[in-house]
Amino acid sequence: MKLQVTQENLSKALNSVARVASTRGTLPVLANVLLKTINNRLSIAGTNLDIAITHYIGSKVTKEGAITVPARLMQDFVNSLPSGVINLELEDNKLRITTEKYQSVINGMAADDFPVMPDINKGTEWSITGKILKSALQQIVIAASNDEARPILTGVLFHDYEGVLYAVATDSYRLAERVLIPTTENIKLLVPAGAMHDLLRILTDYDEEVRIVHNNQQILFKAGDVELVTRLIEGSYPDYRKLIPKEFTNKATLKKSEFINITKVSSLFARESAGSITVGLDEKTDELNLHSTASQLGENTSSANAKVDGKGKITLNSKYLLDAISVFNGEKITISFNSKLEPAILFDPNNKDYLHVIMPLKS
Repeated sequence: MKLQVTQENLSKALNSVARVASTRGTLPVLANVLLKTINNRLSIAGTNLDIAITHYIGSKVTKEGAITVPARLMQDFVNSLPSGVINLELEDNKLRITTEKYQSVINGMAADDFPVMPDINKGTEWSITGKILKSALQQIVIAASNDEARPILTGVLFHDYEGVLYAVATDSYRLAERVLIPTTENIKLLVPAGAMHDLLRILTDYDEEVRIVHNNQQILFKAGDVELVTRLIEGSYPDYRKLIPKEFTNKATLKKSEFINITKVSSLFARESAGSITVGLDEKTDELNLHSTASQLGENTSSANAKVDGKGKITLNSKYLLDAISVFNGEKITISFNSKLEPAILFDPNNKDYLHVIMPLKS
């Protein structure tokens, strides 16, 4: 293998791929990235056996070849090099890296030892713009669980309902649902939330079309020169729609910026009580009030002007409430609930493509 690449392209590829390389696995080669020439391009791939990311970059190939090298060392080294052309040459499982001022050799392992995710044969294929997918994932992944004891809840569910594709995540204490695109496909896919965090990083500067291919075991996301493949989570997702009330007796609409401010202030006094704050509505004064108490420090009541319908109270986790408010894109937010024992629903009154459900705390 002998080729030339630019430092900028190689650095960008390594930064997106090396993240999934695993130093904790039983296979030493999983701590490496695979460098392989394909049709005058260089592919850089990393995997932890559950997720695989491949990034293709343009290169000037003189001789074909492949090698795996330690991911962390390769990433840190290339990131430290000045911009310009990098020469890569393989000699007996040793990768020689040279620039105008630097000469280094990195010991590698044979490419044949690197595990490859199986191809998706006869899969279902569809597409969505990177802009929509990125916006949806930013709003959804915060609600996925980190508890591996309940693997079903550690995923993001993509599913169709009445001709519309939705993305959903829940940890049983909160739930986020986002409308994606119209669809005629029958789709029900449970994708690991960890893989969706990696996809979000890939989509940071990418708003164009993302091609998606999947079968019953795995799913491929292709965004420009980057591909992410991950295994799907098996199991039945809970019927979450039963949790969402259709009508509400208490409702308040207010500015997002003011809602964030009073929630941040109230959360300071809620640390001793597991983040517990009480949301109160008063239609006589058209105000939303947040009350929190810290037995050792004091208490706080913060208010914001709102368009209020009803007069009720509900106790919520301040972190969950702040997480939810922060990912809304509009200028206003509506919070609705029926009683202190039923969930609170947040949505944008001008765009109901996204809703966030928070279960109440005992008060």
